[in-house]
Amino acid sequence: MTEQIKSENENTSHDTADAQESAHTSREKDHVLNNPEPDLQDEPEPTAEKDALTELQEKYAMLNDKYLRLYSEFENFRRRTAKEKIDGLRNAGSDILKDFLPVVDDFDRAILANEQNNDIENIKEGFKLIHHKLLRVLESRGVKPMDSFENPFDTNFHEAITNIPAPKENLKGKVVDVAEKGYFFHEAVLRYAKVVVGQ
Repeated sequence: MTEQIKSENENTSHDTADAQESAHTSREKDHVLNNPEPDLQDEPEPTAEKDALTELQEKYAMLNDKYLRLYSEFENFRRRTAKEKIDGLRNAGSDILKDFLPVVDDFDRAILANEQNNDIENIKEGFKLIHHKLLRVLESRGVKPMDSFENPFDTNFHEAITNIPAPKENLKGKVVDVAEKGYFFHEAVLRYAKVVVGQ
């Protein structure tokens, strides 16, 4: 009987050990199912990602610096060009005016001389000389008078102020009188001639 009890105790201890081992194995399985280990192959390497980000940041900084330099250079160029243009226009105007000063001096001298001069022919000659000098100054700057008298009427050069019967048959459709002379500036029309056209 003692042997039987002993045998039963041994069986019970084996069953308890098996039950404990089974429970431990079950807990491990639950832990594995609930907390799966991350797959190290699926995770990107943090150093490679960091290197790519650093490279992109450096490239952005370089391009941004290049852009700022180019923008600054363009702004300086634009300001310099605008200043040069204004200075050029100002200087060009002063050069033209300087050419007219001798003509003004001639007019001043003529006015002083005419106050005590009663010779009409001398006065006329003085005005012709000044007029000729003025035309030379204009021609040196590219301004030329337009020759319109008895030439065919052309709307590219003339502006008709009126029509009158032609004094001669060959003047029909031509300029018979010039009310205001036209001028060219380097072959382009500076001012249209105001003319009377024969019909």
